[in-house]
Amino acid sequence: MSYTNTFIRVSPDCPAETGIVPVSAKESKPVHVIQYELLTEHPYKFDYPALLFETHIRHKQISAEVIQEREQEIRDDLFSKKHACLRASALPKKYGWGVHYDENGKIAIYGMDSHEYKRFTESADGSIQVLNGMRSRRD
Repeated sequence: MSYTNTFIRVSPDCPAETGIVPVSAKESKPVHVIQYELLTEHPYKFDYPALLFETHIRHKQISAEVIQEREQEIRDDLFSKKHACLRASALPKKYGWGVHYDENGKIAIYGMDSHEYKRFTESADGSIQVLNGMRSRRD
């Protein structure tokens, strides 16, 4: 699912008190680490489908040569399946990152301790929809 003019707050049961940089000890990076790297290195570059694709090819370590030869096939296969939106990502659920979609659906993330996070969550003019990240567990 892709949003526009929307801010996803940190999940209500998120254990973080600040935006935490996710790391992994594994050789192959998990999806949330790749998402974090892409969104912090390139804020507002990716819309949701582009983020999914770039995350997928990095996670699966698909070479540039294979992408050049089979990009449409890889895209078709990837998008033939349903994908959870960023409300379900570990970034707002566990690591304390809010997700902003601008008017074009381009995405950036902000730590819950940042000025920008506060500005988005306290926006009262109705120009931006504010949603919670999904909870990690049911209460």
